[in-house]
Amino acid sequence: MKKLWSKIIQFFKRYILFGNQTLMVKLCVFSSVLVILPVLSVGIITYTYSSYELEEEFKQSSQKIIEQVELHVEYYLQDFEIASLKIINSPEMGSLLRLETNGNEYDPTLTEKAFKVLKNSEYSRNDISNITVSLDNGIIIDSLRERNYYPAKNIKEEYWYSSVPQNGMVLLVSRTLKLKDKELPVISLVRRLYNPHTLKPVGMLIIDINFKRIEEISKMVTFDKNGYFFILDSSGHYVYHPNYTKLGDKVEFKQLTNLESEKSGSVLIDNNRKEFVSYSFSPNVGWSFFTAAPYEDLRVGIEQIRTAIIWTIFISLLFAYLVGFYGISKSIVRPIHRLRSFMKEVEIGHLNGRVKVESNDEIGQLTAGFNKTVERLSNLLEEVYVSKLKEAEMTLNKTETELKMLQSQINPHFLYNSLETIRGMALEEGRENIANMSSSLGKLLRYNLRNSIPTVSLREEIKFCEMYLQIQMFRFEDRFDYLFDIPDYLMGLEVVKFSLQPIVENCFMHSIGENSKKIKITITAQLLSESKFVIRITDTGIGIKEDVLKELTEKLKENSTSLGGQHIGIMNVHQRIRYLFGSEYGITITSTRGLETEVSIHLPIVDVKEVKKA
Repeated sequence: MKKLWSKIIQFFKRYILFGNQTLMVKLCVFSSVLVILPVLSVGIITYTYSSYELEEEFKQSSQKIIEQVELHVEYYLQDFEIASLKIINSPEMGSLLRLETNGNEYDPTLTEKAFKVLKNSEYSRNDISNITVSLDNGIIIDSLRERNYYPAKNIKEEYWYSSVPQNGMVLLVSRTLKLKDKELPVISLVRRLYNPHTLKPVGMLIIDINFKRIEEISKMVTFDKNGYFFILDSSGHYVYHPNYTKLGDKVEFKQLTNLESEKSGSVLIDNNRKEFVSYSFSPNVGWSFFTAAPYEDLRVGIEQIRTAIIWTIFISLLFAYLVGFYGISKSIVRPIHRLRSFMKEVEIGHLNGRVKVESNDEIGQLTAGFNKTVERLSNLLEEVYVSKLKEAEMTLNKTETELKMLQSQINPHFLYNSLETIRGMALEEGRENIANMSSSLGKLLRYNLRNSIPTVSLREEIKFCEMYLQIQMFRFEDRFDYLFDIPDYLMGLEVVKFSLQPIVENCFMHSIGENSKKIKITITAQLLSESKFVIRITDTGIGIKEDVLKELTEKLKENSTSLGGQHIGIMNVHQRIRYLFGSEYGITITSTRGLETEVSIHLPIVDVKEVKKA
């Protein structure tokens, strides 16, 4: 994990912070980031906010226009409703509607009189194209008469006929009148006719209104030049559209048919050119009014704002770079390059020159400080030369002293040879116990002096620990017993050389000497994990006093040797373990006064090659 984290830091320093690049490159990159990010952020925020405001402004203006158109159309159609009531309430039309209740035979003059009423109403307004009265008894009065090439009887087959309200309210539909030489699109105001006496429906009144006035209102709508205005009835059919071929057809956009009634808003429809549509529903006439404009035209202003922002950012950055880089090069990079060149001169030993200080800023102060450092270095070199001569003289004296000390030391090989001589003499005299003891002591001495490798296998360490116990057997005879309980698979693990004997020796020094009973020394080993194992040396002696145990535990934690000569062997082993393997390993001690003492040696599972390298 530490290696991975170190690699990440190195990658960040090298590639993100440009650790291997020149100062000029770093300043250019970092200053560019510091300039570009704020300017770009301001530009993006400004563009986003402006786009939103322009769209909202367009929505609001479109909505106001639709509301104005809606109000004009409502008032306009209300006039025709009034005109239809005047026709129905006229005496001539009343007489015609009461034919069945009078019981009189049909009088042709009634039809003629009703026709004049219709004709007068048609003449009163230039936006009425035709007025038709269709009675259930077969009488049909049409103000166009023979000029109307659309049979009145076919009206009953149109999609809207069955949906005319039964309560006397009007229905507005879009139709087409067929004249002799052309077809005329109209809006038809349809109202049921009732017998004044029986109040039963007896027919229909149909007033066909041309689009002259609605087209005038549509042209007054001041939205986009490529936009248009249209109207849908409650069932989604076109009531008005600039393209007359769509009149009466079902609207082709599902998004417009799913709009909720009695609401207004805007929606983006995805047709061939992607249009922005604002709408409003009129509950008075049951129509929905729409304005549509190409979304591209709406975004023309937004694109102009974006272009202006981009050019502003580009010009600002260009000016900042031209001015900033010249200032950076003159005031920062050039003095540092000069200082670097002088440092290279100092590296090869030229200490006589000095760098010119041109400013009092941080770079000027750094240059002045470096000049002082070079001057002091030049003076120190002379002082060091003199001190080196004195140090060489002292080293010669020290070497001579150490040689004398070595000459005064006892040669360990002399002791080993002496023990072998004693062993030989004991064998000649038949004293095998003395010979065995001399042989064991010699082997222990050779084991300790054999080589400088800091670790040995657990098998070898146990072998020489057992030799030591056999030597102690000659001294204490049957006052102690010992047991090795070591699994075979742990015998090959590496342990610190001469680590068991000092701890076992403490058992004799602090247990047998003060205890009259026979003690037992047990040496065991156990695997703690894939990387750790522990060796435990347990004796059944008198234990360690509580205050001594507390002091010893603290010294082990502090890695100290200041115990006044007591337990120096344990501290020596503990320090060597920590030195070789780290502070998480070493010795721990537990003791119960009067029962037992247990010393645990915690060691890692390591490769012997690694220890040799350490």
